[in-house]
Amino acid sequence: MDRAALADIFPPFGLRVTCGDLELRLPDDAELVALADVAVAGIHPPGRRPFLRAWNAGTPEEVRRRMLQYHWAARGRVSAEEWALELAVFRAGEPVGVQGLTARGFRVTRSVGTGSWLALPHHGRGIGKRMRLMALHLIFEGLGADVATTEAFDDNPESNGVTRSLGYAPNGVALQERQGEQVVENRYRMTRAAWADRPAAHRLDVGLEGVEAVRALLEEPPA
Repeated sequence: MDRAALADIFPPFGLRVTCGDLELRLPDDAELVALADVAVAGIHPPGRRPFLRAWNAGTPEEVRRRMLQYHWAARGRVSAEEWALELAVFRAGEPVGVQGLTARGFRVTRSVGTGSWLALPHHGRGIGKRMRLMALHLIFEGLGADVATTEAFDDNPESNGVTRSLGYAPNGVALQERQGEQVVENRYRMTRAAWADRPAAHRLDVGLEGVEAVRALLEEPPA
């Protein structure tokens, strides 16, 4: 079954977010395997722990299996009640990371959270900021959200720096257990008004495809 046929049944497969040489889209199984190989090759410097759970630690086979299982499960959670869109990030056609969007009760809350990872060789090139702006464009312009939220551990200066530079407001802190240790998690919030007032440098030329069908799926009224 080709991608268009899949999108007829499951609209997220028809979603595309583009900006220059970057594209966000739901990966098919072959692309998931390639994405897992990217994760195995490394997505953060040694000694750093940017994730609540060390899903990218272990043998290559373990990391690949966890990746596939997580993305398969995320597909199964897409409904009006709760959803997770784990979009692969492609640069010039090659997978380089993941930009995730999550929500619960979106039809009422109009709030979407984000999380992401990027292959280590692509750090420091502005890609992380650009893929977040693409996600925000999808959240506000495509899905019609009122609020976007995100989090980052206090010892992850790069993620905190990107978030603050984009105009998010601080939204409190929380103590989390990360792999057996206590860590501070910084929380952030951006409103639709803040998005509308963003500076010119953050107004990218972003293309959206297949959004209408996805939005209809995510806003289905209760049976």
